[in-house]
Amino acid sequence: MIFVYVTYPSEQDAAKISKALLEDRLVACANIFPAHRSLYWWEGVIQDETEVAVIYKTRRELFEPVEKAIKSKHSYDVPCIVSLPVEKAQQDFVSWMREQVRT
Repeated sequence: MIFVYVTYPSEQDAAKISKALLEDRLVACANIFPAHRSLYWWEGVIQDETEVAVIYKTRRELFEPVEKAIKSKHSYDVPCIVSLPVEKAQQDFVSWMREQVRT
């Protein structure tokens, strides 16, 4: 099991792509967090923008298909798509998650 952390420019974008990932059974769950302030470098200038973060729960072996699906729909040229390992998790939740996504 892994978490996949992704940022989006709006809650609408986050929800749209999250629903597509769920419908394709690439993720079992998407937690969309409220808008937050992000500061970052882009093309030599520090940007100060509002973004929305999402944490997806999925199987480790589905990271590449998840990444590909997000990149194909995301509006950013270089979206943040980061896999976070899960060291320990409640086993009933892990079993549920594994049943929800494709094998």
